[in-house]
Amino acid sequence: MTKIEAIIRPNRFDAVKEALTELGIEGMTVSEVRGHGRQKGHTEVFRGREYDVDLIPKVKVELVLLEDQVEPAISAISGAAYTGKIGDGKIFFYNIDGAVRIRSKERDLAAI
Repeated sequence: MTKIEAIIRPNRFDAVKEALTELGIEGMTVSEVRGHGRQKGHTEVFRGREYDVDLIPKVKVELVLLEDQVEPAISAISGAAYTGKIGDGKIFFYNIDGAVRIRSKERDLAAI
């Protein structure tokens, strides 16, 4: 099993969700997060005063998948989230040692 964490632009989430659904991937956890990388934020004006916004709103999508689903999911996410501009996001993936479904006590493959 592999966990994928994708940090993407909020306005690209619907496209990413749709691309994953087309692959038959429906289970995911989605969080609204804030952060910055090379994008470094921007300056906004509110009521005539300028202020720096250095933590940009993003969406974090988390998935746990079987090995044969990982590459198609990464391709789908990167394709749907791509704009070609700085701040498109990142995808992280790493191995999962196990999983337990709390309700039924099922483990590993049966739990996801």
